[in-house]
Amino acid sequence: MLSPRCDPPTPDRSDEPLATVARLADRTAVEGPWRSGSFAALASGGVLRGFVPVEHGGTALPEPVITATLIGIAEGCLTTALAVTQWAAAVRLIGGGSRDVQAELLPPLARGDTLTTVGISQLTTSRQHLAAAALVATKPHGDGAWQLDGHCPWVTGADSSDTIVTGAVTDDGTPTFFVVPTDAAGLTIDPPLEMLALTGSRTSAVRFAGVRPAHVVVSPAAGGVRTGGLSTTALALGAARASAAVMARESVTRPHLTAIAADFAAEIAGLSAALMAAAHHGIEPAARDRLRADANGLVVRAAQAALTASKGAGFVVGHPVERLVRESLFFLVWSCPQAV
Repeated sequence: MLSPRCDPPTPDRSDEPLATVARLADRTAVEGPWRSGSFAALASGGVLRGFVPVEHGGTALPEPVITATLIGIAEGCLTTALAVTQWAAAVRLIGGGSRDVQAELLPPLARGDTLTTVGISQLTTSRQHLAAAALVATKPHGDGAWQLDGHCPWVTGADSSDTIVTGAVTDDGTPTFFVVPTDAAGLTIDPPLEMLALTGSRTSAVRFAGVRPAHVVVSPAAGGVRTGGLSTTALALGAARASAAVMARESVTRPHLTAIAADFAAEIAGLSAALMAAAHHGIEPAARDRLRADANGLVVRAAQAALTASKGAGFVVGHPVERLVRESLFFLVWSCPQAV
């Protein structure tokens, strides 16, 4: 049974989950995928299981299949795709916990019975220019229990999740990762931010005042979390495909757009092929970063071209292209955990 906050979708149950996600995109942009039914569609359709090991109720899909799935979700609804990457990053980190922790947390996550998200931007890019750690972990009580104090500045779906997987710095400066229930004493979730785009992601700051986490999930020796993984590129290409589809539709009645639409389609296909090769065979960090930069540039250009093709109609608030343009700018500021 799905969490009450992960409402079941209303469309026909025979529809594919990605098609359901696309149909719910307008509602998701306002309510978030946990309330609109998008996340529930992915859970009931077995998509979430692909990120979870077989021994814990998942199907452990190979990286190329996961990458293709993220592209497809992003083409239909970027808000849902962002939420999935944060959920998947949390799931991957939970996989670094003990066997007991994995057995307790992963099966209900695979089914969609419980929801999780990740809050680690304070360890990656958003707070690196500050001398003091944003979130610290100490053992002040003599009982060996961890305590968290500070805040996470960006947590997607914090108010719609049962747990947050977060990272804090210990006394010796080592990052350590924890699972924290969102109803834990001392934890406060700020109201979701109103953003230029993706407000439906319900991204909030989360504050910790003497919070005791439920579990330690990743040891410092596991290498922590790096930024700039393949999922960022996958989401950019999915969003670019949505813009390219607009141009393709417009070109049916405006033949002068045909060559432009074809050029964008070819560029998307080329970067998609490079991404899938990286998912199959791996990729060096420098090449990965170039691929990501190319995809980020493409998604912005594609959205602008779709706006031009849509003329004034696309400049009106509520038009699908208006949202695509705003959402494309997200890739200029987003750093995604490589754990996805």
